Amino acid sequence: MVKRSRIVAFFLIALLIFAAMGTTSKGILKDIKLGLDLQGGFEVLYEVRPLSGEKITPEVLRATVSSLERRVNVLGVSEPNIQIEGKDRIRVQLAGVKDQNNAREILSTQAKLSFRDYNDKEMMTGADLKEGGAKQTFQDNKPVVEVTLKDVNKFKEITQKISSMESPTNVLAIWLDFEEGKDSIKDTASQDNMISAPAVSEVFNTKKVYITGQFTLEEAKELADLLDAGALPVDLKEKYSTSVGAQFGAGALNDTIFAGIIGIALVFIFMLVYYRFPGFIAVVTLSIYIFLTLLVFDWMNAVLTLPGIAALVLGVGMAVDANIITYERIRDELKLGRSVKAAYKEGTKNSLATITDANLTTLLAAAVLFYYGTSSVKGFATTLIISILMSFITAVYGTRLFMSLWVNSGFLDKRTGWFGVKKKNIHDLSEKMDLMSLPTRFDKIDFVKHRKVFYGISIGVTIIGIIFLLVFRLNLGIDFTSGTRIEIASKDVLTTQQVKTEMGKAGIDIDIKDVRPAGKGNTVVRTVGVLDKQEIAELKDHFKKEHGAEPNVSTVSPTVGKELAKNAMKSLAIASIGIILYVSIRFEWRMAVPAVVALIHDAFFIITIFSLLRLEVDITFIAAVLTIVGYSINDTIVTFDRIRENLRFSRKIKTVEELENIVNISIRQTLTRSINTVLTVLITVIALMIFGSEAIRNFSIALFIGLICGVYSSLLIASQFWLDLKIRELKKKGPLNTAKEKKQSLEGQV
Repeated sequence: MVKRSRIVAFFLIALLIFAAMGTTSKGILKDIKLGLDLQGGFEVLYEVRPLSGEKITPEVLRATVSSLERRVNVLGVSEPNIQIEGKDRIRVQLAGVKDQNNAREILSTQAKLSFRDYNDKEMMTGADLKEGGAKQTFQDNKPVVEVTLKDVNKFKEITQKISSMESPTNVLAIWLDFEEGKDSIKDTASQDNMISAPAVSEVFNTKKVYITGQFTLEEAKELADLLDAGALPVDLKEKYSTSVGAQFGAGALNDTIFAGIIGIALVFIFMLVYYRFPGFIAVVTLSIYIFLTLLVFDWMNAVLTLPGIAALVLGVGMAVDANIITYERIRDELKLGRSVKAAYKEGTKNSLATITDANLTTLLAAAVLFYYGTSSVKGFATTLIISILMSFITAVYGTRLFMSLWVNSGFLDKRTGWFGVKKKNIHDLSEKMDLMSLPTRFDKIDFVKHRKVFYGISIGVTIIGIIFLLVFRLNLGIDFTSGTRIEIASKDVLTTQQVKTEMGKAGIDIDIKDVRPAGKGNTVVRTVGVLDKQEIAELKDHFKKEHGAEPNVSTVSPTVGKELAKNAMKSLAIASIGIILYVSIRFEWRMAVPAVVALIHDAFFIITIFSLLRLEVDITFIAAVLTIVGYSINDTIVTFDRIRENLRFSRKIKTVEELENIVNISIRQTLTRSINTVLTVLITVIALMIFGSEAIRNFSIALFIGLICGVYSSLLIASQFWLDLKIRELKKKGPLNTAKEKKQSLEGQV
């Protein structure tokens, strides 16, 4: 008897959820903050240095952040991100700022106002001005800055002294960030920091003083705001910077969203075609997963970056894995002869531990990436962590809720075809078969027999990789080598000579390391030296005038480059140790070691391919490698989980042949799941490679290589390595007792 109320409940719940999604999605998407790589803007990492010997304390850092926040308010930038990093660094991220050159100048300008006589002697400083007393006004219809003095008598004495001097020495020069030994009123070539030098011919007895100069209205207002914000209590030295033009950001956003839509749509089609009705449930829960991920992202007030969108799209592919694991187990139970209800109960119960282990190990890699990542990489890690958590919730609880309503309604009792299981493949309960004896389409393949061949292939690739790395080395980007990276948008890709000519016109003399095309008329230039803020401003102005768009400019100092490389190695090491500990506790050390060997094998293979193809290795490459580490261990855990389960069916292992048979059967049973999972993830990655932004092209290529390599190593390296370790244990200890649980029975599973 079909209980239609459960089916009605499914449609009502789905209708309510999708109605809520439809009415709130627009607002959520509108509220999500976009990173500077999606809307333009810039990011600067400053090293904080003392002005005169005092130590950089937490209080000094907090005071500097407050001063920087006041300056950002001058720019009118909404929701800036200013963070203290370590003991002496501050990172500033300003997304959406229109005039990046002006913003950089305002942030780093010391803003120390000083009044000096003809001999450059300091007479007054900004400390003599009333706090918040500066404002823009007009004098003789010209923009000026009016300041209010704290001590009228002090200014009276100064003007009395200077006015008694003969011309041209009777001047009171006003300087912003005067540098001793470099700036002087007597040297016209070193007066860039001088605002004005009015002659004083009378004594002033007033609180109001006007700073005059050849100001535009905007310049006068900016100076007044800067004086009100106050001088920085420290000196700021740029260690790393990156800037993205609004045009680049908008293009990257549109391209990546388009790629994501294509990738997700193809995944949905695959699930519907291959898994039939459960595939339909997966499409429903995956849609909810995307919505919940964006909702949590909005609640966290997090910043969505370009790699973050890639992580969201990739997360869809990885979220499918939990559904595939469950559906494949249900299919297996149906083939054993169980009823739909019994198969659903056993399939969901037995798949839960596998899904949990696989997600936790991937989450570990994402957490390491978040802790050691910077900027957009941290954004990628944030999205990946949220994606993993949301996929677990929707795949485990959402899928089970919706499936249980249909299964328990009785509607699917005689419809095994709706699960993609043909009647000819269903055995009778009287046969009393178990999962170990269940036939698969891969039964003719002996994976174990050729394990030495697989070892040989991997060892050969490793040796070749070492040779390539020694000969060609990695094509390291500026993230690890220091220098400047310039991405230029133009109608046609520029040649090296054209770039040199353009740089010369911009007044910039710097060694160019290489020039290469970056798709759609874009040209990427890498230089050996690091451009300073003035050179960056000149470069941006020149190319905007000549080609209609500001170039993206990133700079990395040698110190930061070394730190990023060190943190990358540390990330891989910590992730590996964490995985060894987790797998050792949940499984055994003989599974933990092969799992880590497999993931190191995958990481090294990606590095080798990048060296061979001369692809640029930047900070997002590390994100890709750690993602593959998480994915590889995910795949390995699924295989090991099935090996562990099949071991329990055997109860006691006496011969090597029994161990080999268990590994062979386990690989065959999980191979369909592995192929389908990697296929769904590859679909999204290929979409990102073809249609996504050029900025994440190498990132996508690294994922593509790693995903394929991850399946290979999980099935043909990790499991085989475990087998050899287990054979040694068998020969040393004798028969192995593996029965830790009661053998499952099919009785009562009708």
